[in-house]
Amino acid sequence: MPAYRFEAIDAQGKARTGLLEGDNAKAVRSQLRGQGLVPLGVEAVAAQLGDGTRARFTRRTFSSTSLAVWTRQLAGLVAAGLPLERALTALADESEDPRQRDLVAHLRAEVNAGSTFARALASAPREFDEVYRAVVAAGEQSGALGTVLEKLADDLEERQALRAKLLGAALYPAIVSGIAVLIVIFLVTYVVPQVASVFAHGKRALPFLTVAMLAISAFVRSWGWLVLLAAIGAGAMLAFSLRNEAFRRRYDAMWLGLPLVGRLARGYNAARFAGTLAMLAGAGVPILKALQAAAETLNNRALRADAVDALAQVREGAPLASALAGRKRFPGLLAMFARLGEQTGELPTMLERAARQLSGEVQRRAMALATLLEPLLIVAMGGVVMLIVLAVLLPIIQLNAWVK
Repeated sequence: MPAYRFEAIDAQGKARTGLLEGDNAKAVRSQLRGQGLVPLGVEAVAAQLGDGTRARFTRRTFSSTSLAVWTRQLAGLVAAGLPLERALTALADESEDPRQRDLVAHLRAEVNAGSTFARALASAPREFDEVYRAVVAAGEQSGALGTVLEKLADDLEERQALRAKLLGAALYPAIVSGIAVLIVIFLVTYVVPQVASVFAHGKRALPFLTVAMLAISAFVRSWGWLVLLAAIGAGAMLAFSLRNEAFRRRYDAMWLGLPLVGRLARGYNAARFAGTLAMLAGAGVPILKALQAAAETLNNRALRADAVDALAQVREGAPLASALAGRKRFPGLLAMFARLGEQTGELPTMLERAARQLSGEVQRRAMALATLLEPLLIVAMGGVVMLIVLAVLLPIIQLNAWVK
């Protein structure tokens, strides 16, 4: 039976809220009246979980971290021998977030109504993607749902850890760059005109650096707003153009061709693809369906197109290794491990090793790039500030020379 969230008042006039299961809203109201409550509102929980227009403007119930924690908790309960319905009941009772409690209650109601767990998860596609549902379905079919959920939790935690490390590596350079830009704008638009304008009306010519800095200052003060609007407009135009699939594919392909960032993007997407494929294949999902689901996890459209082409070749009978080797955007390491897995009959294990090796390489490259960028940004910032200070000091030095 579906779950409904209700609002009611009791005989003392106190407000009551909660969840009830019933065939329909009318049956839930009857239950409330039988408990001596006056129903004020009854709404199906499923209506709050869809991916429609309303859901697009609300945050997801599960973040990446909370979804991994929840999956780990569910895996532990199921692996301990607790029936799925009782495990979901326990998680719903223990949840402190009302939205999570509603979502889990809805899943429990769907399972009680006879749906499989994977089908129940499909009623909230915004929270549980296709890969998540495919792994759960494979676990239910094989009778090893607890073990499969453990693997799924491991995969979610590894992805979250990799994403956090990449974000941490990029955070410091981004902060330094932002502060440097703000300092330079302040110096150019306020300090330079205030100091250098004192010497602007003199009869002697100002140093070239000072003249150039005053020109830059005048331009920024007069036309800076126009440059800012142009940058915002260019960003909005790029965001609109990226909605076009053909343009997005060319843009992503160009991104992969960049010297340093391109290798990071290629390694990150390949690690995610290999990890997802290993998890699905290890759970017993057919290779064609696993490839299709793994391709959907790729954020880069160019790599996703290559994965779809490889899927077409595998569907025609080609080995996975040769299909991946023909796509040069994927690292050769992935095709090599796939070939070893096909030869030894341990494809999931080899793909998991490939994912770990690619993930480790991405982390090392990201940390090395961040370590290199930090001193370069500091030196660049110091050089710009030095030029501005020289532009202010040179007229003073020149004036002292004239006085002597």
